Amino acid sequence: MNKYSYLIALFITTFITVNAQSQDIIVKDSTKTNGVIPYEKGKDYILGGITVTGLQKFSEQTVRIYTGLVNGQPVKLPGDKLTSAIKKLYESKQFSEVDVYLSKLDGNTVYLQFDVTELPQLSNVVITGVSKSKAKDIRKETELKKGMMVTDNLIVTTRNYIKKKYTDKGYLKTKVSLETKKDTSDVNAISMKIFIDRGNRIKIKEINFTGNKAMSAGALRSAMKNTKRKFFGRFWKSSKYILEDYKKDLENILEKYSEKGYRDARILSDKVTWNDDNTINLEIKLEEGRQYRFGDILFVGNKNYTDSQLQNLLRIEKGDVYNGKVLKERISGDGTPSSQDIQTLYHNNGYLFSQINAVETKVKNDSITVEVRIREDEQATIKKVTVAGNDKTNDHVIFRELRVKPGDLFSRQNIIRSIREIGQLGFFDTNVTPNVTPNYQDKTANIEFSVAEKGGSQIELQGGYGGGSFIGTLGLSFNNFSIRNIFNKDAYKPLPMGDGQSLSLRLQASRTYNTYSFSFTEPWLGGKTPQSLSFSVYLSNQYRFDFRTNSVNKNESLSIIGASIGLGKRLKWPDDYFTLSQNISYQRIDLQNYGYRVGSSNAVLSQGDLNNLAYTASFSRNSTGPSLIFPTYGSEFTIRAKATLPYSLINGKDYTRPSDLIQGSPEEQTYFADKYKWLEYYKLSAKGKWYTELAKKLVLMSNFEIGYLGSYNSKLGLTPVERYFVGGDGIAQGQLDGRETIGLRGYENNRISSVDGGSIYNKFQLEVRYSITDKPSASIYTLGFLEAGNSYDNFSNFNPFRLKRSAGVGVRIFMPAFGLLGIDFAHGFDPLPGLEGINALKSGWQTHFIIGRQF
Repeated sequence: MNKYSYLIALFITTFITVNAQSQDIIVKDSTKTNGVIPYEKGKDYILGGITVTGLQKFSEQTVRIYTGLVNGQPVKLPGDKLTSAIKKLYESKQFSEVDVYLSKLDGNTVYLQFDVTELPQLSNVVITGVSKSKAKDIRKETELKKGMMVTDNLIVTTRNYIKKKYTDKGYLKTKVSLETKKDTSDVNAISMKIFIDRGNRIKIKEINFTGNKAMSAGALRSAMKNTKRKFFGRFWKSSKYILEDYKKDLENILEKYSEKGYRDARILSDKVTWNDDNTINLEIKLEEGRQYRFGDILFVGNKNYTDSQLQNLLRIEKGDVYNGKVLKERISGDGTPSSQDIQTLYHNNGYLFSQINAVETKVKNDSITVEVRIREDEQATIKKVTVAGNDKTNDHVIFRELRVKPGDLFSRQNIIRSIREIGQLGFFDTNVTPNVTPNYQDKTANIEFSVAEKGGSQIELQGGYGGGSFIGTLGLSFNNFSIRNIFNKDAYKPLPMGDGQSLSLRLQASRTYNTYSFSFTEPWLGGKTPQSLSFSVYLSNQYRFDFRTNSVNKNESLSIIGASIGLGKRLKWPDDYFTLSQNISYQRIDLQNYGYRVGSSNAVLSQGDLNNLAYTASFSRNSTGPSLIFPTYGSEFTIRAKATLPYSLINGKDYTRPSDLIQGSPEEQTYFADKYKWLEYYKLSAKGKWYTELAKKLVLMSNFEIGYLGSYNSKLGLTPVERYFVGGDGIAQGQLDGRETIGLRGYENNRISSVDGGSIYNKFQLEVRYSITDKPSASIYTLGFLEAGNSYDNFSNFNPFRLKRSAGVGVRIFMPAFGLLGIDFAHGFDPLPGLEGINALKSGWQTHFIIGRQF
């Protein structure tokens, strides 16, 4: 055999070349120089053993495990199993090279040798050019950890990530270099040094447009939501250049043109130019094209609704500027629950399978004819309704709130209403998801409401020092209680829950007062109709505190014991958002040398028993939703009347004060005790709130309130209780004598009213709220507000426009276990009552802490 013949035979018998893209391999003779090991291609051999060379840190056994090959198994040369073994070694990301050699053939048994090159491991990373804290963040973000394998891809991706991290923050000239060096202190190890030179933050100095005639440069810059010029005083949006945001803003410019009828507008070019002061200019060249208008608008395929009915929803006339965005929203909706569009009309009336498309059929000059093509199909019914995710709340509590039932026609608005009703329960996260599964074959749909349960109970346990004594409070509130399981020990997990009832217990005590209260509400009395039953009892004792001697005199006390029972019913007229509530309450107020100022002569009633038996009726409407904590739409208003019997008009008594009574005498106390033994009054109030979503997560809340306390008999005068106290955080300070505490931030608590409280008040409020998070564990939103209000002692000095004004900012945090917490910083622009004058000081800045109350 000559030299050339030998080389050919050696190549054929010892090298098997396969396609690299199919993950096949090359099998070589381990001698590498001479000797031929003949074998048959495609024949099944028995694997006799595997040896591994080239190892530095790994053991042979580890590599054998990676290959997946086992001694004694059949293998082909070449074959899939050998190909898979090589693939597994590469996929382990531990080796940079893998070669396989045929080292021995003994009959039907083959022995293989794997020659590998291990990837080096990272031993240390040093980052320079940034602070230690930022270097730590980069290590965490890039996941550069000791022991990880160093590849060319790792180096490239790390460099690109760090550079993008800083260019996205406006450091457009960021330079990043990586240097690797062999670490001689360890086997096959590499140390890495990363040098970061971020340079200065690059600001956008100018955004210039050319080719724009129909729209001003200012209007086009406003359309760019994230790319802004720098100017003095801009703090709400930075002027950094981020390429991804810039590309989106270019699309926003074209969308703005399209909304103005310029649907052919396009950007011919855009470029970045540098200025000498290390800022950049953005140069954008536009071609506007012509402005289009709507031509004829034709409805095709509508049988159940007339053209006139559909046109009332479309609200687009011939000759209007062409706006594709508005056309789409009027046909398919704008994504809000209150959307008024053609598709919603059909979906609200059972036409789940209807299809509506707007098609441009003719463009003539600047006029576009549009056909609204409608395929109505048959009405769909609801086949099955289920709920999922309610681990604690019983199914019937949710089902009774749903506005969709099996057998009903499909209705989008009823699904949205059901989402709102579930959210108003307060037991679930606000993200209630309706999963609609349509079945076109039988024209039905299944609906599953997925809920995420959150805590329905709150615990209040606090202590503090105030009024010269320690104050302790224990409050328990269970908002999803089950009274029927109260004697079922198996239902205590840790308490019987799931029936939607409310039960609360509150105890508060100090040296100067103690208060105990209990209340219970059943929202569905009888379980079949939305009619609620509520019941409460309370007891309060308050004692005179002497600030001079720091002592409490329990011989001077005010004790109130009371109870109330109420019924509420959801109405169906004028619509089913209305509720009528009725309540009967009774209080017994026991005065022991602890008095109320009565009448106009500053006389004091300090001894006697007062009885307050009253009837209250409230007519209210609440369409807010979907969340109790952060409503984004709807309104709520309440008209309320509370009244006692007009005892003085039916008992025939003369309440004229005797002329011989001496102020402060026992006879005077007897006169007042008899005069106010049965309190009489009437109270009228109206409150209204409106919620308007300005943008995603941004809501405007508007509020108006007014209240009036009147008397039946001018000789009897106003009752000493049930007064209005305006000012401050609006949180009641433990008084149970029927007083109403109205918040007016920017002023001290109750300081807008006189010492005895007002008989009239009014209040106006605008509040902008922004939701930071609405997670089940905590809902957080910020707010800014304007408020104005006042309190008046009688109708003669009532002036609805003589108001105390304030403005401020705040934050609210709602956690299911603790309720609503918040803080407000408010500035009062007007002086306190009694301190008005030319040199009067305005109230100024006040800080208010909010616990358990929502404005």
